[in-house]
Amino acid sequence: MIADSDPAAGAACPCCLPRRGFMRRLAGLGAAALTALPAAAAAEPLGYAGLVIDCHGHYTTEPPAMLAWRKRQIDAINDPAQAPSPADLKVSDDAVRDSVRARQLTLQSERGISLALFSPRAGGMGHHIGNARTSLDWSIVSNDMIHRVVSLHPRNFVGVCQLPQTPGVSPKNCTAELERCVTQLGFVGCNVNPDPSGGYWSDPPLSDRFWYPLWEKMVELDVPGMVHVSASANRNFHATGAHYINGDTSAFMQFVTSDLFKDFPTLRLIIPHGGGAVPYHWGRYRGLAQDLKRPPLSELMRNVFFDTCVYHQPGIDLLLKVVPHDNVLFASEMVGAVNGIDPETGHAYDDTKRYVEAAALPDGDRAKIYAGNALRVYPRLGGTLTAAGLTP
Repeated sequence: MIADSDPAAGAACPCCLPRRGFMRRLAGLGAAALTALPAAAAAEPLGYAGLVIDCHGHYTTEPPAMLAWRKRQIDAINDPAQAPSPADLKVSDDAVRDSVRARQLTLQSERGISLALFSPRAGGMGHHIGNARTSLDWSIVSNDMIHRVVSLHPRNFVGVCQLPQTPGVSPKNCTAELERCVTQLGFVGCNVNPDPSGGYWSDPPLSDRFWYPLWEKMVELDVPGMVHVSASANRNFHATGAHYINGDTSAFMQFVTSDLFKDFPTLRLIIPHGGGAVPYHWGRYRGLAQDLKRPPLSELMRNVFFDTCVYHQPGIDLLLKVVPHDNVLFASEMVGAVNGIDPETGHAYDDTKRYVEAAALPDGDRAKIYAGNALRVYPRLGGTLTAAGLTP
């Protein structure tokens, strides 16, 4: 299952390892290594004291038993009789608590983040591995583990689900798991992979009717989706440095050139990682929309939102200068894409709250970015926070 041509694991982040690196991690059951990542620099007091919702968090510190289950599943792809069932995974509550204590909970406290919308490891979704049954069982296991984390720490995490996508298989195949996660597990959104092939883009664009059964179910349930690719299976694309940005940027252009939101006027989609290349080329997209006789971007932005997973001050400043503040949701993606300390500042690259605090923003807009926009984009979130004793 591990090709020599896959990207080197050493160049990847622990959140979304390329296939070879993720498989090595599975083979070694090295989840403990994730808790040994460099600690963030000591937090300094910041001005904003209200609710801070991180809309983009991944479970990157899974218990070893979960990684072992996935390894068994992948090893059995050519011998389905040996594949484990979701019920075979046994993880104690203490192991679940331990898995988030050293990193996620500590960093939330240090950085002044109230809670995170929490989904399975993005690079671990691995939609290109196996078949539809493989993906469904792995999604059930992953989503159930997110539910375990949320149930044990309801004031720190809210669930967002992985979908059982498979290249060439209709997204209608995802709707039952989405409905289970929302109606039974209390999740407030989902991650949608625009390229389940892992870098080969074999499925139609997100605007194609191929995707409509999923959009219909999301509208019915009133949940948004974060457009987030998984691991790169194509050695031309480093996972987090290229494949992710490709996915973000490609999705936005698909929206520009389509009438998707005329068919689904209440569908809400979040493009992570600050929108990929989009803010930097905002004039290009405005001009292309004009040249192609498409509506202005202001109409598109009724349905499309960006997060703040941009890891330097000039990037955040640009994002907030060109993208309407009503369309920006706070996020850090911790613990994930970049874990190091910026030698120029002495602080963690992914401590994005520092950048938002330092940006030239009216206080009201800062409050929207930290919490108000997330509560609007994720309508189920308010009730979840109230139930957990948090004031939206």
